[in-house]
Amino acid sequence: MLRQSIHELQVATRGRGFYEITREVAALVQRSGLKSGLATLHLLHTSASLLIQENADPEVRRDLERFFSRLAPDGDSLFRHTTEGDDDMPAHIRTALTTVNVGIPIASGSMTLGTWQGIYVWEHRTHAHTRRLIVHLLGE
Repeated sequence: MLRQSIHELQVATRGRGFYEITREVAALVQRSGLKSGLATLHLLHTSASLLIQENADPEVRRDLERFFSRLAPDGDSLFRHTTEGDDDMPAHIRTALTTVNVGIPIASGSMTLGTWQGIYVWEHRTHAHTRRLIVHLLGE
């Protein structure tokens, strides 16, 4: 029989960087009792991203940050939208180039993530925020 549930997670950030949420989402999947299905994650923000990335070598995440800092630098005179500071528009660009939702299949009661894959909220703002994430679980 097909079942579904919706959950909200809050992720407290300390500013720009990656915040792994794999364990929290995996716990929701386990508690749901689903053996097969889909976990859909959706971040309710336009200045942070949701992504699956390597969780073994932190240098991968630092390299991503360095690349995006070069691609959309804070304080660039090109940007007119600076309502919340020099990092405001660069944060929106970073989100536009990544994503705010991810679908992950569930098989044998667990998310089907690769060995080195983790789920991250990527905070693009330089100040701390509380980010809200919706997790929709659907399956049998």
